[in-house]
Formats: sequence, C-alpha cells, structure tokens
Amino acid sequence: MYKNLIAENKEGILYITINREDKLNALNIELLQELKQVVATIYSDASIKGAILTGKGAKAFAAGADIAEFAKFSESEGVALSASGHDIFNSIERCPKPFIALVNGFCLGGGCELAMACHMRIASENAKFGQPEVNLGIIPGYGATQRLVQLIGKAKAIELLLTADMISANEAKDLGLANHVLPTIEDAMKKCEEIINKIASKGPIAVAKIIECVDAHFSKTENGFEKEIKMFGWCMTTEDFKEGTTAFVEKRKAIFTGK
Repeated sequence: MYKNLIAENKEGILYITINREDKLNALNIELLQELKQVVATIYSDASIKGAILTGKGAKAFAAGADIAEFAKFSESEGVALSASGHDIFNSIERCPKPFIALVNGFCLGGGCELAMACHMRIASENAKFGQPEVNLGIIPGYGATQRLVQLIGKAKAIELLLTADMISANEAKDLGLANHVLPTIEDAMKKCEEIINKIASKGPIAVAKIIECVDAHFSKTENGFEKEIKMFGWCMTTEDFKEGTTAFVEKRKAIFTGK
C-alpha cells in the first residue's frame, strides 16, 4: 500500500515501519505524506488501540531528512517543507491513542524530531540521538527547537542543538528523552506492546483527554489548568465514567466502550 512505509494492524496495534533501510530510513517528502495518511487511519479506525513506529533494520530508526531533496530549495520552498512536517508531527503528538517510537540505531535530525513527536520513546541500547542540523548551516525544521526543550530542559537542549553532539540511549533516558532503554530491539518491542496493551485496558475517552490536557500545557492559546477542569467535568457525562465507577464499587474489571 505504501512505498516507503510498512503498516500492519496486528491485534489492534498498528506497527509502522520506515522502510528505507538502504538510506538509513531517511525521511523524504513522499514518506512524510504516506505517514500523514497512516496517522489519519489511526484517528479514524476504531480497531486500532495504539501505534508503534520504528525503522527497518538495526542501523537506524531514521538518520535524518533526505538532504538531497531540499539542498537547493528556495526560502519559500523551505518554509512550505517545514510547515508540512510540523502539521504531520503535530497530528502524531495530538493523536488520541498512544503513539510510541521504538528507537533503534541512529535517531538523528528529522528522525529525532519524529521520535519526539510521539508520546513515548522506547530505545534499544544501540540507539543514538542527536540534532546535527547546524553541521549543514541550518536549524531543525520539524520541531526540535521546541520539543527538545520541553523534554530535557533549555540548557541541555541548547547544548545538543548547538554542538550537534550525539548521545547514547542511556544518556537520553537520564535526560528524559527516552522513557525506557532495553538491551535489544526485540526487548524494546515487547516493552512497547506491554505499554500499549496496558493503556488499552483503561478508559479510551480518559486516555484521549489526558493527552489533550497535557498538550494544552505547552499551548500558547490554552490554559492547561482550565482545560483539565473542563475535561474532568465532561468525562463525568460519559458512559465510560459510569462503567468505571460502577466496576470499582462492584470490585470487578471495567468494560469500557469509548462512549
């Protein structure tokens, strides 16, 4: 179905694999448009309970953007490219279902920005994170100057952005960039699946609204506290809330319907 991606729904988990192994899974324009379509499917397909995004092979999650595509772009073309990437990555960040990056090998530039747009990052020990754009005389264009600061703080983010240093998986975990580090890709995949399946047992409306409220914390147009107050009250109108509280009182497992 896709030229640059493999997307498979297995028991409600959508496994998305960047399929450009010979290019270290570099992000080209066509791939990003395919990713946009896949993300839209996650929103609309009720059978999908979450997504795991990774790169083909052991060498790279995604080693950056495909530089050859935009090396001779004009200013207006550069703005359009960045805006399109922001739109796609924002849709991942705002996805109402858990979206996890399984990071293996190089996770650099646009690849690191893609991983940061996901709700969580689970890494294998061979993962390397970095934003090397300054080496090309340009800045990150898909959100790194904002999301890296959110995740690890201003001072360390500035250091990594300005030096283009790569960091290990364990250092990324220590900084808060990676949630978990596992010995192998297979172990990391099991951890991703474990987390998504655990979240799938919770109330889906509550899950979606938590993501929405957390995003509001970083919004310049919303007050996150006010958003939480409104969503807390609104959740009380749902069938899921009635089921959850009833199940608690009856000491049984809740059966949520997302209504």
